[in-house]
Amino acid sequence: LFFKLPSDSFKYLGWCDIEEHDVRGNQLHCPRVREGPSEEELFFRKEEHTLKKRKQVTDTEKWEKRLQENWENCAELNLSFQDLGDLYQVENFKRILRRLIRVEKLWLVDNSLTDLSAIRLPRCRELNANKNHFTSFKQLPKIPQIQHLSLAENNITTLSGISDLRHTPLESLILKRNPCEFQERYRQLVFSNLPNLKILDGIPKLPEDYSPPDVRFFYRICTIL
Repeated sequence: LFFKLPSDSFKYLGWCDIEEHDVRGNQLHCPRVREGPSEEELFFRKEEHTLKKRKQVTDTEKWEKRLQENWENCAELNLSFQDLGDLYQVENFKRILRRLIRVEKLWLVDNSLTDLSAIRLPRCRELNANKNHFTSFKQLPKIPQIQHLSLAENNITTLSGISDLRHTPLESLILKRNPCEFQERYRQLVFSNLPNLKILDGIPKLPEDYSPPDVRFFYRICTIL
């Protein structure tokens, strides 16, 4: 790159934990969920001098920190704008997502996400994943209870795989500013694949959104006058 990234000014700052506080992860409006790189990774990146020597963390301390995060009991969570620039940040982010077994409303806006197909959100009713890098419906997490799904400003090119949402109670879907929006008979195809859908891109289902009858059907009918 011939220009500096926004995070370049923080390159040599140390990572530290804020200890001795009562704030839990599910009390933050938009928490950062990533951890610092391991000492091994810093060694290979030749940046081990940038962080102070870390103390050895006991199993008890690890468990206390895990309880403090309390992701399993989150019902509403905003994890947008995480700036996931390194692999360890992405992996830690997905580790948090796998723990969201009770989340009902989740925001993942502008995280450069490409594939969450290995993630399952069993109770999620509302998911906002705008401004990511999804290219297919197959890359979405498993969301069997989804009712409102927003995928605006991704890179979903076709409607292939959208039928995976057919057996969900999905009522509202936003696909604005995706290439698939320009597909011929776009609205008719979406509604034909999602029978429960009521609103697409903020517009309720219109009479012209119903798929026309299959013309081939009439060729099989013998009409006697």
